[in-house]
Amino acid sequence: MELNSKLHPVHWPEAWRIIASRYPPIQLFESLTDDPEVWDALITLEELTNPRIRDEVGQLALVPKEERVSGPGASFVMAAFTHINPKGSRFSDGSYGVYYTTADLATAIYETVFHFENFARDSGDPTREEDMRVLLGTATAELHDVSKLDATEQANILDPNSYVASQKLAFALREHGSNGVVYPSVRKAGGACIAAFRPKVVSIPRQERHLRYRWNGTRVDRYFDYREDRWISLPTQDHG
Repeated sequence: MELNSKLHPVHWPEAWRIIASRYPPIQLFESLTDDPEVWDALITLEELTNPRIRDEVGQLALVPKEERVSGPGASFVMAAFTHINPKGSRFSDGSYGVYYTTADLATAIYETVFHFENFARDSGDPTREEDMRVLLGTATAELHDVSKLDATEQANILDPNSYVASQKLAFALREHGSNGVVYPSVRKAGGACIAAFRPKVVSIPRQERHLRYRWNGTRVDRYFDYREDRWISLPTQDHG
């Protein structure tokens, strides 16, 4: 992808994200001043009295001062960049964080169910259920658009079985200051996703509802929507 030729202005009035409910808000991010210049000093002072602060805040140095956000709900954004997955993801090699969000709730469910299933399967989990927190915000930025690539490049970047090409692309784009990428969902036909490389690509989200995923020992076969007060069945996904 040519670094400057595939930029696309994106404005999503709805940007959906689902995380496990067991991850609570990080109170320090929720209450910090909006002046990023004083963050490091405040966090250092907090760590003197609460050694757990370092684990809660994560690797703050990964987020430049001018890109940090704070206030109610901000921890849901910041945590994506300070608590990174060392195993990586589609658009991260594990050395930096990415905020993944989708244009609709159904796509967010399909995307997260796929990864939930892989984790549960690899862990050999017995039948269990887990509550999930649904976040809703907005997204506005100029992003690199994967759908503008030729068919071969798209196929490599959206390969359901490999992140090699997508991680290589993301690293190069991020190094050149990209805000992130918008791309077709790999897990939900017709769905759209954003991988944001910077917190300010998205708004601070609000909690929209809770879901409960049911792992039956083989797959997530249904989920409970607390807002609708009902179980909803899920079709079998391709685990490739």
